[in-house]
Amino acid sequence: MGSKAELMSEKKLRVGILFGGRSGEHEISLLSARSILSAMSPDEYEVIQIGITHEGLWLVGEDILDKFSSGVQLNELTPATIFADPSREGLYVFQGSDQEEIVELLTQLDVVFPVLHGTYGEDGTIQGLFELAEIAYVGAGVLGSSVGMDKGIFRDIMRANDIPQVDTIIVLRSDVENSLDEVIGHAEALAHYPLFTKPANLGSSVGITKCMNRSDLMEGLMDAARYDRRILVERGIHAREIEVSVLGNDDPIASVPGEVIPSADFYSYEAKYIDDRSELLIPAPIPFEISQQVRNLAVRAYRAVDCAGMARVDFLLDKDTGELFLNELNTIPGFTKISMYPKLWEASGLTFEDLVKRLIELAMERRSDRDRTEWRYQR
Repeated sequence: MGSKAELMSEKKLRVGILFGGRSGEHEISLLSARSILSAMSPDEYEVIQIGITHEGLWLVGEDILDKFSSGVQLNELTPATIFADPSREGLYVFQGSDQEEIVELLTQLDVVFPVLHGTYGEDGTIQGLFELAEIAYVGAGVLGSSVGMDKGIFRDIMRANDIPQVDTIIVLRSDVENSLDEVIGHAEALAHYPLFTKPANLGSSVGITKCMNRSDLMEGLMDAARYDRRILVERGIHAREIEVSVLGNDDPIASVPGEVIPSADFYSYEAKYIDDRSELLIPAPIPFEISQQVRNLAVRAYRAVDCAGMARVDFLLDKDTGELFLNELNTIPGFTKISMYPKLWEASGLTFEDLVKRLIELAMERRSDRDRTEWRYQR
């Protein structure tokens, strides 16, 4: 029989893969989760799949990802939750009827891998639950997630750190609903058309409109207001879209940059996930000096928002002036095997399987560092 240390080293990590969610990016989350699951060796990990419905119900059970993807037989799954109370550590299920419901521990979890793009997954809310539960999790913490998610706040922080930004303003849904003419006046004072309208807190290009005139702007504002109470209006530029992947905690590193050649006017939801005609050029055909600038700015931005684990950082390279602007930082980027984040790391020498493994290691490292913090003041 081996020693206790040897037995511990042979123990599989229990990893909860959390997918679905309440955002407009629910379906993309399912695609990302399927890719991540395919990269996790059963010899190393005991994987527990946890799905969250559009309505916010947590479920576990057999063939759960397939059932979520098809949208049928969800009634065969079992409601589950992670409690914020750290004394009730692990994943719990609800058994029995409404009249006599029993809460039972299903399994302990060593780490959770949230594959929840957008609202309630990438914005710091689910990360807050993990912090309260004192469980290790992949990706940025509450601060990095929430700041990275809100395009308005994020840009203010980038400007404070002298990281170049395209001109933008933030308007509120209530202003769009009650003072649309005034909002349009502010937007048109920002810059000439084209303008872009975007929900401040969403990803995967959901709710984004390229506005060529006032009519487009009205429609774009109302469409973005469907998805968020804060709406970003941005000056449109004739740009190349350059992306870079960042990996790490206190000492992050950046991958080689890539370039997106969208099939539409911009990298829309349809161009990303539906029509299959957009091109990814890896590495990006840009001068070495620009490539280094992209990587340096990406790491600076990552550190500025106290990001951890991973992020994909997106840039706009103005075709007319050669100016480089940092556009967004995505703390839970698309994670299918054809997504830019893993493909950039593959081009940098890190396989998809090793990338997933490294992210889980980073989650455990960050939990260990957090455990060093003293939460009580003792004189």
